[in-house]
Amino acid sequence: MSIEYSVSPDGEKFRLPSKEDYKKEFDKLKKEIAKQKKTGREIVVVMGVGFVGAAMAAVVADAVDKKGDPNKFVIGMQRPSARSYWKIPILNRGVSPVISEDKELAAMIKRCVLEKKNLIATFTYDVLSLADVVVVDIQCDYHKNALGNVRDGHAEISPLEQSLAIMAEYISPNALVLIETTVAPGTTEQIAYPIMKKIFEKRGIKSDPLLAHSFERVMPGKDYVASIRDFWRVCSGINKKARERVVKFLNDILNTKDYPLTVLDKPIESETAKIVENSYRATILAFLDEWSLFAERNGVDLMKVIKAIKVRPTHSNIMFPGPGIGGYCLPKDGGLGVWAYKHIHGFEDDIFKITPLAININDTRSLHVGQLTRDALRNMSRPIAAAEILLLGASYREDVGDTRYSGSELIVRKLTEMGAELRAHDPYLAHWWEFEQQDTYPGAGHSLQRFFRNQGKLSNLNMETDLKKAFKGADAVIFAVRHQQYMDLDPDKVVNMVGNSCAIIDCFGILDDEKIRRYFELGCEVKGLGRGHISRIKDEVRRQKMKGK
Repeated sequence: MSIEYSVSPDGEKFRLPSKEDYKKEFDKLKKEIAKQKKTGREIVVVMGVGFVGAAMAAVVADAVDKKGDPNKFVIGMQRPSARSYWKIPILNRGVSPVISEDKELAAMIKRCVLEKKNLIATFTYDVLSLADVVVVDIQCDYHKNALGNVRDGHAEISPLEQSLAIMAEYISPNALVLIETTVAPGTTEQIAYPIMKKIFEKRGIKSDPLLAHSFERVMPGKDYVASIRDFWRVCSGINKKARERVVKFLNDILNTKDYPLTVLDKPIESETAKIVENSYRATILAFLDEWSLFAERNGVDLMKVIKAIKVRPTHSNIMFPGPGIGGYCLPKDGGLGVWAYKHIHGFEDDIFKITPLAININDTRSLHVGQLTRDALRNMSRPIAAAEILLLGASYREDVGDTRYSGSELIVRKLTEMGAELRAHDPYLAHWWEFEQQDTYPGAGHSLQRFFRNQGKLSNLNMETDLKKAFKGADAVIFAVRHQQYMDLDPDKVVNMVGNSCAIIDCFGILDDEKIRRYFELGCEVKGLGRGHISRIKDEVRRQKMKGK
């Protein structure tokens, strides 16, 4: 019989557990948990140790009581699949399975695993039977069948449904189940509750499952841990007991003194709060897309316009959308609400106009970068076909290493479809899995490659680690992300590293007027999203050159 392995991002192989391993693992856990319960610690199982779960498990384990002692014993539970099992042995070494720019995360996990010894990871569902609290951090994806049409898609809730059924088979009737996952409004009461209640009844349990919902507002970057621990939370429960339990639990582990809880009456209100919150932000960004195009075509610098507006306190949150709206939440969360209205709540009319339109605009905004790149090269009498193009920034936002739904991915795919040759650099990334594993990542059949032609060669797109080498010989350079490393790049040095004049495309207001002017003086062509004033600077440089003659 062949042995299956799980391979970590660093290439280390871990053998998947055999049938015999499960009993050994649970026997070991029972002994440890019995010891922990004698100290009065609550046993918390965090389902899923991915982007949210790993940090949440660490925050819970690092919490202390009034005496300064840990008041929880935390077990991170990860399904032992070939894709994810490696996270378990890695975490049990005291190493974070999630790479983060927040240095606090790695230190916290190391401290809780190796010093406090109140954080471990496991692969066996049997541990659920010993839990006082189960925190659910299992992704609820939204799969789109067409680019720029969120209505042609569906919420992928089957992994969550399966996990809830498994939990109901194992947990005690008094265990609190806290769903932190962003879900379609109505999920806790109309999907989770019936699944768990039916299984409880089969087990002879007459009481209702203690279900609660409290969405996270986790943000990648330097404040990753603080966005969980030191930030406002909304929570709710299906009944009074569940509400009381979730309020107590969150007060135990979060900084609710400075960031008080908001307790809502029903889970659907908490679930809706998360969807509306993210849809609101997505809509603001989508709104500016049309004004970005207006600015380009009418000589307006939208960056200066936005800066002028932001001085008004009521409009201080207006922001430039960049080359696409990425991250895990904004590109999909509104879709969960649209889907829930019909498929959970049973309405057949179409009340949603703005929410799906905003998602569709944001999903396709980055395609315009392909046009700008083509036009910039055309103005230099260079074809886009076979052009060597360097993309600066793969992640979806500045100073983080998160590529989920990044606008940069669509830039690469569109330009590749147009015949260009792409290379990429990002100081926060060693791998770009959306390309390296595009046949299976983020899931088989769900890669964005399916919306474009000629994508096969992108499996060989590797991240350039040497910035100087990345620039060499580029026909075009695309500034896609406001990473600090790119903000201060000097035009003369850029052209020197390239070895010739090149096309420069500014997707995110990275270049000031002085740098734009200098690129033109060096013989480059410059284009920018929402930066129509660039043509005026070009004309000024041209007139100055004519005078010089």
